[in-house]
Amino acid sequence: MSQQRGETGRSQARRAELIATGRRLFADTAYDALSMDDIARQAGVAKGLIYYYFKSKRGYYLAIVEDSVAELVAQAGGNTELPRAERVRRTIEGYLRYAEHHQAAYRTIVTGGVGSDAEVLAIRDGVREELAATIAEGAYGTRKIPELARLGLVGWLGAVEDITLDWIAGRTEPQSPSREVLGAMLVRLLRATLGTIGEFVPECPAPPVVEPV
Repeated sequence: MSQQRGETGRSQARRAELIATGRRLFADTAYDALSMDDIARQAGVAKGLIYYYFKSKRGYYLAIVEDSVAELVAQAGGNTELPRAERVRRTIEGYLRYAEHHQAAYRTIVTGGVGSDAEVLAIRDGVREELAATIAEGAYGTRKIPELARLGLVGWLGAVEDITLDWIAGRTEPQSPSREVLGAMLVRLLRATLGTIGEFVPECPAPPVVEPV
């Protein structure tokens, strides 16, 4: 049993290493521009090992996206014990922290490499829906909200994605805002979105503004 656990641990570690390599590769290179030979050479492994773990190039890419999504959602969707307004703020903070420290993975999630692949698009849409539901729960106390309210939150998240991509691309520039400043601006933009939603969806009134202590 001990030997089996050791082998399983090594297998999981090798799989995680391959996913980490894939995050970097697909973040900087289009999906179709990378062959399995390229991937294996960059990873320093035999091509057969990638097929062993992921069956195909597409399976490898899907595993990378799914792993990145799970990590982003876990980091952004925590702090469930906090008051609702604070939880919303922490969700945005966690989202930006993830993007800042896992830039390759974030680009893989948001921009992807297989734009016409329905399964990839479903994964990427799924993370947006999950984050919108997390924001809704923080703002309204429920994940189930009317469709118009959901569309408003999804639209705000789309803007957040574009802003965050631009931000991490220019993180080394002197004029680049800090994560804290950017997060504060996104919170303000969210307040404006929630206010607009409240005007059109009376059952989703904008929550009171609570400034962090």
